[in-house]
Amino acid sequence: MNDHDYLTHLLKGIVLKPEQMRLARSVDARGILFRCRFPNAPFVSISDNQRAPLREANWIGTIYYGLPAELFSPSFEAGSYLAFLGRLTTEKGPDAAIRIARAAKMPLLIAAKVPREERKYFKEEIDPQIDGDQIQLIGEVNDQTKRQFLAGAAALQFPIDWPEQFGLVMIESLACGTPVIAFNSGSVPEVLDEGITGFVVPGEAEAIQAIARLSELDQRQVRRHFEKRFTIRRMAQEYLRHYEALSDRTPAKLVLTSGSPALQVQFPDRRSVP
Repeated sequence: MNDHDYLTHLLKGIVLKPEQMRLARSVDARGILFRCRFPNAPFVSISDNQRAPLREANWIGTIYYGLPAELFSPSFEAGSYLAFLGRLTTEKGPDAAIRIARAAKMPLLIAAKVPREERKYFKEEIDPQIDGDQIQLIGEVNDQTKRQFLAGAAALQFPIDWPEQFGLVMIESLACGTPVIAFNSGSVPEVLDEGITGFVVPGEAEAIQAIARLSELDQRQVRRHFEKRFTIRRMAQEYLRHYEALSDRTPAKLVLTSGSPALQVQFPDRRSVP
């Protein structure tokens, strides 16, 4: 069923209250509609923070995103610049990243695209500060160039100004062995291990101080924590446990296809279950 059919089905007979409509920015709108139609349906959150606007839902667990362990190979050499990776929008904080880099007297490389609706913000707030020397905009990156970009950085800046539900770019950075300096908002404290995979800070002044402490972090530890907490295998195993708990099936098998990051799940034939 495509999204259009899915939403049409869920919207039948539903009148959303204004406060429910406002939840759409923090919780997927489809989740809100599903909760209205099927109040007892089980939900899995991608962070504990994601649950905040919809506490009354039937949450049965939190499962953090995962990446194929081999997607990003780590580098354990000290990086020479700060990195910013994401959309150039006010909520992502690129202006804060620039101020932090200037105050720390470090180069900042920005790998990002400019959303159409944010062109005015970019033209007025960001573009005048890109000097091509200390502050550089390198454009969008693919998986290969993203790995090089993140692995060569001393740290990834994540100065968000909204309750980010997860922040996939953080674990991409950790996979490369690169620590993260992030503002304490949304799911950030859940994703980062303070003083191990990076620093969680309340604002710009503390972020500048954290940059001076990057030498305290072990990049090998950063990668090890990624492998422990944020691989696609771990994510799939956790989903399987929840599926099995909700079904009458015998335990399924998780198969990692050789030479491929794809995971396969094998369920036994229901007819063979006594």
